[in-house]
Amino acid sequence: MKTLMVQGTTSDAGKSTLVAGLCRVAARKSIKVAPFKPQNMALNSAVTPCGGEIGRAQALQAVAANVPLSVDFNPILLKPNSDTGAQVIVHGKALSNMEAGKYHDYKAVAMDAVIGSHTRLAEQFSLCIVEGAGSPAEINLRENDIANMGFACKVSCPVIIVADIDKGGVFAHLVGTLALLSEEEQALVKGFVINRFRGDISLLQSGLDWLEDYTGKPVLGVLPYLHDLTLDAEDAVTIANRTENASLKIAVLLLPHISNHTDFDSLRLNPKVDLKYVRHGEKIGSVDLVIIPGSKNVINDLCFLKSEGWDIEINHHLRYQGKVLGICGGLQMLGEAIFDPQHIESPVEQVTALNLVPFSTELTETKHLTNVHGLCLLNDEQVAIRGYEIHCGISSGPALEKPFLTFSKHPQDAIRDGFISDDNLIAGTYLHGLFDDPNTCSAILKWASHGKFSHEGFDLDAHREKQLDKLADICEQHLDIEKIFALGE
Repeated sequence: MKTLMVQGTTSDAGKSTLVAGLCRVAARKSIKVAPFKPQNMALNSAVTPCGGEIGRAQALQAVAANVPLSVDFNPILLKPNSDTGAQVIVHGKALSNMEAGKYHDYKAVAMDAVIGSHTRLAEQFSLCIVEGAGSPAEINLRENDIANMGFACKVSCPVIIVADIDKGGVFAHLVGTLALLSEEEQALVKGFVINRFRGDISLLQSGLDWLEDYTGKPVLGVLPYLHDLTLDAEDAVTIANRTENASLKIAVLLLPHISNHTDFDSLRLNPKVDLKYVRHGEKIGSVDLVIIPGSKNVINDLCFLKSEGWDIEINHHLRYQGKVLGICGGLQMLGEAIFDPQHIESPVEQVTALNLVPFSTELTETKHLTNVHGLCLLNDEQVAIRGYEIHCGISSGPALEKPFLTFSKHPQDAIRDGFISDDNLIAGTYLHGLFDDPNTCSAILKWASHGKFSHEGFDLDAHREKQLDKLADICEQHLDIEKIFALGE
């Protein structure tokens, strides 16, 4: 198997997008290609068919490559639960929570998991396109590195470095990054890609010529700024939203440890929905639906929610017949109490929740990771629903006797999930991705609008395919694809 690695001068330089584009181009050429990221740090994740957890970017790249999701695409996933700590997930399963210093020492062991995954992929694929993390020039993280040049040197693979020209200083970024690498690492760098260029390319040419002459490395392409490219985000929440002709207003509370905010991409892209993220210091305001999203630290985020006064606003919203939906950690916040006796997410063992619905939740060591199918029971109807569970809590109480959905297929033979309140104003579910199917999304929005919203939901899967094809077209047009795929030969 040939391995090619994409590293960046900074975070958000365009590594994830470039790898996705190259995976789709390779798939078009009938190359059996696998995406790979040795170590990922993100709160957006996906569930593989075997019940493992990987970063959302690698799930998107797998879609681009037309291959099923695999835990080997992202052997090490870090999910931050504080400013200095994270849950460490190895081959799709949670290992433990570690502080940064402890994980730094663990990286030598983590490299074995990384190489194991890469070796297995070599038996199944002819090409592996690897995404680095952050920047390879972060001096303080070089020791025992598994995410960038540490991995590249271990497997002796060619490296492309991508830089974002829109941020400014692109030549300094590229030259400075190269200068901070060792001679062995510099030798692995086979070229550069410049991302997000706007304007007349002829005005950039003299700089490109200088860069190639100064470094002895070729520029393999200059990608334009894609204003309307909308793909699953790995970390940053996309705030922008189209509001023309919107007939439904939805507010999502932007919690400090929000997880899987990709749940709301289909709402954000739906021209009939005005979706806004309510940030620190902002009010919820007048909306039809308030969504409390998933959280990687539900107790801390519940305390944050209350400190913002959003609990008071939610109660006011409900008094005027507004609807509230809780997803995963958001569901847990809607109950009477949350217990964490084993300190899974917090040193606090018990907190009073929003006390809107009669049930409680206990956080547990066991994380539920499943892809599921079922029937959504809103509006006294039965609408097919699909999604995935990622949670470490068990909820119980009388509210759950009136479920949000019943399962037609569940790996643990569960019967139902979530709740619908007796007054039909509040609902909760552990299911992520519930808006991705147009029919399910339409049913939820109909419920949120008291039956007034009758538009079709947004088909996120079809949109994603169009965006990936558009990205591949751009890559084929602006990159030297033949030279890139020939690297290492």
